[in-house]
Amino acid sequence: MRKPKLGQNFLVDDAARHSIAEALGDVSARTVIEIGPGHGAITSILAERCQRLIAIEIDPALAAELRFHFRASPQVEIVEADVLEVDFAALVPLGESADVIGNLPYYITSPILMRLFAAGARGLLARAVVMMQREVADRLSAAPGCREYGLLSATTQINARVETLFTLPPAAFSPPPDVFSSVLRLDFLPRFAELGVEAAEFDTFLRACFAQKRKTLANNLRAAGYMADELHAVWPAEIPPLARAESLALEPLVALYRALTPFRHSAE
Repeated sequence: MRKPKLGQNFLVDDAARHSIAEALGDVSARTVIEIGPGHGAITSILAERCQRLIAIEIDPALAAELRFHFRASPQVEIVEADVLEVDFAALVPLGESADVIGNLPYYITSPILMRLFAAGARGLLARAVVMMQREVADRLSAAPGCREYGLLSATTQINARVETLFTLPPAAFSPPPDVFSSVLRLDFLPRFAELGVEAAEFDTFLRACFAQKRKTLANNLRAAGYMADELHAVWPAEIPPLARAESLALEPLVALYRALTPFRHSAE
Protein backbone atom coordinates (compact mmCIF):
# COMPACT_ATOMS: atom_id res chain seq x y z
CA MET A 1 0.00 0.00 0.00
CA ARG A 2 1.24 3.48 -0.87
CA LYS A 3 1.85 5.79 2.07
CA PRO A 4 1.01 9.36 0.93
CA LYS A 5 3.17 11.07 3.55
CA LEU A 6 6.23 9.38 2.03
CA GLY A 7 5.47 10.71 -1.46
CA GLN A 8 5.54 7.22 -2.97
CA ASN A 9 4.91 7.00 -6.71
CA PHE A 10 6.42 3.76 -7.96
CA LEU A 11 8.05 3.53 -11.40
CA VAL A 12 6.27 0.91 -13.53
CA ASP A 13 7.51 1.80 -17.03
CA ASP A 14 9.87 -1.02 -18.02
CA ALA A 15 11.75 0.92 -20.70
CA ALA A 16 12.24 3.85 -18.34
CA ARG A 17 13.70 1.77 -15.52
CA HIS A 18 16.26 0.27 -17.89
CA SER A 19 17.13 3.67 -19.35
CA ILE A 20 17.65 5.11 -15.87
CA ALA A 21 19.93 2.24 -14.83
CA GLU A 22 21.93 2.49 -18.05
CA ALA A 23 22.45 6.23 -17.55
CA LEU A 24 24.91 5.49 -14.74
CA GLY A 25 27.28 3.91 -17.24
CA ASP A 26 29.59 1.01 -16.42
CA VAL A 27 29.19 0.26 -12.71
CA SER A 28 30.72 -3.23 -12.72
CA ALA A 29 33.48 -2.07 -10.36
CA ARG A 30 31.45 0.57 -8.53
CA THR A 31 29.48 0.99 -5.34
CA VAL A 32 26.00 2.34 -6.14
CA ILE A 33 23.69 3.93 -3.59
CA GLU A 34 20.01 3.82 -4.48
CA ILE A 35 17.64 6.29 -2.84
CA GLY A 36 14.06 5.12 -2.39
CA PRO A 37 14.15 1.76 -4.19
CA GLY A 38 10.45 1.10 -3.52
CA HIS A 39 9.55 -2.35 -4.86
CA GLY A 40 12.95 -2.72 -6.55
CA ALA A 41 12.18 -1.76 -10.16
CA ILE A 42 15.69 -0.39 -10.67
CA THR A 43 17.32 -2.33 -7.84
CA SER A 44 16.77 -5.62 -9.67
CA ILE A 45 18.66 -4.30 -12.71
CA LEU A 46 21.57 -2.80 -10.80
CA ALA A 47 21.96 -5.86 -8.56
CA GLU A 48 23.29 -7.74 -11.59
CA ARG A 49 25.52 -4.92 -12.82
CA CYS A 50 27.36 -3.23 -9.96
CA GLN A 51 29.98 -4.50 -7.56
CA ARG A 52 27.99 -3.39 -4.53
CA LEU A 53 24.50 -1.94 -4.21
CA ILE A 54 23.26 -0.11 -1.12
CA ALA A 55 19.52 0.61 -1.24
CA ILE A 56 18.23 3.19 1.26
CA GLU A 57 14.53 2.72 2.00
CA ILE A 58 12.63 4.58 4.73
CA ASP A 59 9.46 2.46 4.59
CA PRO A 60 9.86 -0.56 6.93
CA ALA A 61 7.46 -2.72 4.91
CA LEU A 62 9.29 -2.05 1.65
CA ALA A 63 12.67 -2.56 3.30
CA ALA A 64 11.51 -5.97 4.54
CA GLU A 65 10.19 -6.83 1.07
CA LEU A 66 13.52 -5.89 -0.50
CA ARG A 67 15.55 -7.87 2.06
CA PHE A 68 13.49 -10.96 1.26
CA HIS A 69 13.72 -10.46 -2.49
CA PHE A 70 17.50 -9.98 -2.46
CA ARG A 71 18.28 -12.46 0.32
CA ALA A 72 20.45 -14.50 -2.06
CA SER A 73 22.34 -11.46 -3.38
CA PRO A 74 25.27 -10.74 -1.04
CA GLN A 75 26.27 -7.68 -3.08
CA VAL A 76 22.97 -5.98 -2.19
CA GLU A 77 22.55 -4.25 1.18
CA ILE A 78 19.20 -2.83 2.27
CA VAL A 79 19.48 0.10 4.67
CA GLU A 80 16.25 1.04 6.41
CA ALA A 81 16.78 4.75 7.03
CA ASP A 82 15.89 8.31 6.13
CA VAL A 83 18.30 9.42 3.41
CA LEU A 84 18.49 12.85 5.06
CA GLU A 85 20.05 11.21 8.09
CA VAL A 86 22.39 8.77 6.36
CA ASP A 87 26.15 9.27 6.72
CA PHE A 88 27.44 8.73 3.18
CA ALA A 89 31.01 8.50 4.47
CA ALA A 90 30.03 5.37 6.38
CA LEU A 91 28.69 3.74 3.21
CA VAL A 92 31.54 4.47 0.82
CA PRO A 93 34.78 2.44 1.10
CA LEU A 94 37.72 4.53 2.32
CA GLY A 95 39.52 6.23 -0.55
CA GLU A 96 36.77 5.43 -3.04
CA SER A 97 33.66 7.13 -4.39
CA ALA A 98 30.16 5.88 -5.09
CA ASP A 99 27.44 6.63 -7.62
CA VAL A 100 23.85 7.47 -6.72
CA ILE A 101 20.55 6.63 -8.37
CA GLY A 102 17.00 7.26 -7.28
CA ASN A 103 13.53 8.69 -7.64
CA LEU A 104 13.67 11.63 -5.23
CA PRO A 105 10.48 12.29 -3.24
CA TYR A 106 9.02 15.56 -4.46
CA TYR A 107 8.61 17.07 -1.01
CA ILE A 108 12.30 16.67 0.00
CA THR A 109 14.08 16.92 -3.36
CA SER A 110 16.08 20.05 -2.46
CA PRO A 111 17.29 18.80 0.95
CA ILE A 112 18.41 15.53 -0.64
CA LEU A 113 20.28 17.41 -3.35
CA MET A 114 22.07 19.50 -0.71
CA ARG A 115 23.18 16.29 1.01
CA LEU A 116 24.44 14.90 -2.30
CA PHE A 117 26.34 18.08 -3.12
CA ALA A 118 27.99 18.07 0.30
CA ALA A 119 29.06 14.45 -0.18
CA GLY A 120 30.25 15.20 -3.71
CA ALA A 121 32.36 18.09 -2.45
CA ARG A 122 34.07 15.63 -0.07
CA GLY A 123 34.84 13.27 -2.93
CA LEU A 124 32.42 10.62 -1.68
CA LEU A 125 30.18 10.70 -4.77
CA ALA A 126 31.12 10.83 -8.44
CA ARG A 127 27.83 10.69 -10.34
CA ALA A 128 24.10 10.67 -9.70
CA VAL A 129 21.19 9.78 -11.94
CA VAL A 130 18.11 11.13 -10.23
CA MET A 131 14.48 11.62 -11.10
CA MET A 132 12.46 14.57 -9.80
CA GLN A 133 9.53 16.82 -10.61
CA ARG A 134 10.08 18.40 -14.03
CA GLU A 135 9.74 21.95 -12.71
CA VAL A 136 12.51 21.34 -10.17
CA ALA A 137 14.72 19.70 -12.80
CA ASP A 138 14.28 22.77 -15.01
CA ARG A 139 15.54 24.95 -12.16
CA LEU A 140 18.69 22.86 -11.74
CA SER A 141 19.72 23.28 -15.37
CA ALA A 142 18.43 26.84 -15.96
CA ALA A 143 20.76 29.52 -17.28
CA PRO A 144 21.14 32.97 -15.69
CA GLY A 145 18.40 35.32 -16.84
CA CYS A 146 15.82 32.55 -17.25
CA ARG A 147 12.70 32.65 -15.13
CA GLU A 148 13.63 29.31 -13.54
CA TYR A 149 17.14 30.40 -12.52
CA GLY A 150 17.69 30.91 -8.81
CA LEU A 151 19.58 29.74 -5.74
CA LEU A 152 19.05 26.04 -6.51
CA SER A 153 20.38 26.58 -10.04
CA ALA A 154 23.52 28.38 -8.85
CA THR A 155 24.15 25.90 -6.05
CA THR A 156 23.76 22.95 -8.41
CA GLN A 157 25.97 24.39 -11.10
CA ILE A 158 28.85 25.20 -8.76
CA ASN A 159 28.73 21.62 -7.48
CA ALA A 160 28.00 19.53 -10.56
CA ARG A 161 27.67 19.29 -14.31
CA VAL A 162 23.98 18.87 -15.11
CA GLU A 163 22.50 16.95 -18.03
CA THR A 164 18.76 16.49 -18.60
CA LEU A 165 18.22 13.01 -20.01
CA PHE A 166 14.46 12.58 -20.54
CA THR A 167 11.04 13.32 -19.11
CA LEU A 168 8.41 10.80 -18.02
CA PRO A 169 4.61 11.26 -17.97
CA PRO A 170 2.48 10.52 -14.90
CA ALA A 171 1.43 7.21 -16.49
CA ALA A 172 4.96 5.87 -15.95
CA PHE A 173 4.20 5.61 -12.23
CA SER A 174 1.71 3.92 -9.94
CA PRO A 175 -0.21 5.70 -8.67
CA PRO A 176 0.26 8.46 -11.28
CA PRO A 177 1.50 11.74 -9.76
CA ASP A 178 0.00 15.07 -10.75
CA VAL A 179 3.21 16.18 -12.47
CA PHE A 180 5.71 15.11 -15.11
CA SER A 181 9.09 13.85 -13.92
CA SER A 182 12.54 14.46 -15.43
CA VAL A 183 15.65 12.33 -15.15
CA LEU A 184 18.95 14.18 -14.72
CA ARG A 185 22.56 13.06 -14.66
CA LEU A 186 24.78 14.98 -12.23
CA ASP A 187 28.53 14.60 -12.43
CA PHE A 188 29.94 15.98 -9.18
CA LEU A 189 32.64 18.46 -10.20
CA PRO A 190 32.78 21.12 -7.47
CA ARG A 191 34.14 24.44 -8.76
CA PHE A 192 35.00 26.06 -5.42
CA ALA A 193 38.77 25.55 -5.75
CA GLU A 194 38.72 26.59 -9.42
CA LEU A 195 36.87 29.80 -8.54
CA GLY A 196 39.04 30.44 -5.48
CA VAL A 197 36.24 30.47 -2.89
CA GLU A 198 35.66 28.62 0.36
CA ALA A 199 32.66 26.32 -0.04
CA ALA A 200 30.71 26.95 3.16
CA GLU A 201 31.26 30.72 3.14
CA PHE A 202 30.33 31.05 -0.52
CA ASP A 203 27.17 28.99 0.02
CA THR A 204 26.19 31.46 2.75
CA PHE A 205 26.92 34.36 0.41
CA LEU A 206 24.80 32.82 -2.36
CA ARG A 207 21.86 32.41 -0.01
CA ALA A 208 22.13 36.10 0.86
CA CYS A 209 22.31 37.08 -2.83
CA PHE A 210 19.14 35.14 -3.70
CA ALA A 211 17.27 35.80 -0.44
CA GLN A 212 14.44 37.84 -1.98
CA LYS A 213 13.76 37.22 -5.67
CA ARG A 214 12.18 40.63 -6.29
CA LYS A 215 14.98 42.56 -4.61
CA THR A 216 18.13 43.74 -6.33
CA LEU A 217 21.40 42.06 -5.45
CA ALA A 218 22.56 45.17 -3.59
CA ASN A 219 19.37 45.29 -1.50
CA ASN A 220 19.67 41.61 -0.62
CA LEU A 221 23.27 42.10 0.49
CA ARG A 222 22.36 45.15 2.55
CA ALA A 223 19.69 43.04 4.25
CA ALA A 224 22.42 40.48 4.98
CA GLY A 225 24.45 43.10 6.86
CA TYR A 226 26.74 44.70 4.28
CA MET A 227 26.86 48.49 4.40
CA ALA A 228 25.93 50.58 1.37
CA ASP A 229 29.33 52.30 1.32
CA GLU A 230 31.11 48.93 1.45
CA LEU A 231 29.16 47.67 -1.53
CA HIS A 232 29.73 50.88 -3.46
CA ALA A 233 33.47 50.80 -2.81
CA VAL A 234 34.07 47.33 -4.28
CA TRP A 235 31.14 46.83 -6.69
CA PRO A 236 32.50 45.12 -9.86
CA ALA A 237 32.08 47.06 -13.11
CA GLU A 238 30.56 44.02 -14.83
CA ILE A 239 27.56 43.96 -12.47
CA PRO A 240 24.89 46.60 -13.21
CA PRO A 241 23.99 48.55 -10.05
CA LEU A 242 20.36 47.40 -10.15
CA ALA A 243 21.08 43.79 -11.16
CA ARG A 244 19.29 40.91 -9.51
CA ALA A 245 21.22 37.76 -8.63
CA GLU A 246 18.99 35.76 -11.00
CA SER A 247 20.49 37.61 -13.97
CA LEU A 248 24.12 36.86 -13.13
CA ALA A 249 26.40 33.93 -13.84
CA LEU A 250 28.55 32.52 -11.06
CA GLU A 251 31.73 34.35 -12.11
CA PRO A 252 30.59 37.93 -11.39
CA LEU A 253 29.09 36.79 -8.09
CA VAL A 254 32.44 35.25 -7.22
CA ALA A 255 34.16 38.52 -8.10
CA LEU A 256 31.83 40.41 -5.76
CA TYR A 257 32.24 37.81 -3.01
CA ARG A 258 36.03 38.12 -3.15
CA ALA A 259 35.90 41.93 -3.25
CA LEU A 260 33.74 41.91 -0.11
CA THR A 261 36.17 39.71 1.85
CA PRO A 262 37.36 42.56 4.13
CA PHE A 263 33.77 43.28 5.17
CA ARG A 264 32.49 39.73 5.55
CA HIS A 265 32.98 39.43 9.30
CA SER A 266 30.98 42.59 10.01
CA ALA A 267 28.16 41.38 7.74
CA GLU A 268 27.93 38.11 9.62
